[in-house]
Amino acid sequence: MTQCFLVEMVNKMLIQSSSFHQTNLFGTDLLLQLDPSDPLLKLSVAIPWDHFEKTFSVHYKEAVGAPSKPIRLMVGLLLLKQLENLSDEAVVLQWKRNPYYQAFCGLKAFQQKLPCHSTELVHFRKRIGKAGFEQIFRMSIGLHGDLAQEDTVNIDTTVHEKNITYPTDSKLAIKIINRLNKLAKAHEFSNCAPIQRSEVLASEHTPFPPCEEKSQG
Repeated sequence: MTQCFLVEMVNKMLIQSSSFHQTNLFGTDLLLQLDPSDPLLKLSVAIPWDHFEKTFSVHYKEAVGAPSKPIRLMVGLLLLKQLENLSDEAVVLQWKRNPYYQAFCGLKAFQQKLPCHSTELVHFRKRIGKAGFEQIFRMSIGLHGDLAQEDTVNIDTTVHEKNITYPTDSKLAIKIINRLNKLAKAHEFSNCAPIQRSEVLASEHTPFPPCEEKSQG
């Protein structure tokens, strides 16, 4: 069963991505409904999709195996994953909900289903290998121009306080005292005088008496 699945994963028949945008005669064109000044749509025009199509097509069989997902779709999902800092599961879900994501990946009409299963992104990364993934990364850096080559990187080092109880905090002592008083009552230790909270708070501000040095006889 596992061997058959692996063979099917390797022998994927390549489905060419359509680079020509034709108006939908039977419905409203997706791009006509979106803001052309949106950064994602501007970025989609600058990306060399044909280059990825030619480079990654060598990893597919021409007419063997199950039909694959278009290379532009898979590369677009990986780019969106990086740009939006999303997981594989989140990026395919957001793609279904966001028409700008779909237009970025080359769709002409809005699709109401997931583009693929999230595990297909894992298979695609394995298919193109480390070299292919680095090509996508270098291209994304190149699109940013000089901004990606800055010598200085600004890092936010804001420190946020956390709700941590330290050993010197009186809250710990009060919790322990309350717990011991409950245990004493449960076991009927009547001779034990319960410790009051005021005694603990007062002891915090009472200095310890100095230790008397014993004379060596």
